[in-house]
Amino acid sequence: MVANAKVSSIFRELADLLIQKKENWFKVRAYRKVAEEIEKSPVELSALASEGRLREIPGVGEAIEKKIKEILTTGRLQLLERLKAEIGEGRIEQSRKQ
Repeated sequence: MVANAKVSSIFRELADLLIQKKENWFKVRAYRKVAEEIEKSPVELSALASEGRLREIPGVGEAIEKKIKEILTTGRLQLLERLKAEIGEGRIEQSRKQ
């Protein structure tokens, strides 16, 4: 089972990488907001997913719901992995130190 904290962390990292790519600020903000909401949730995402209730979390729409399900199923997010490969680990580490 993937903990809420891990899912939240993945969305925060995704937002950070999107900033580096100079992506749409609204996307970045959406991922950060949902990360905060997931952290605050007293209910495990796996329970909400099994009950079809992920969209009850503020900020979770169709696209983010699919990403949460992917993370819960696989423990990772392909989009995040692609961005890491595209940006390069060296640049990611460098930006974290700044």
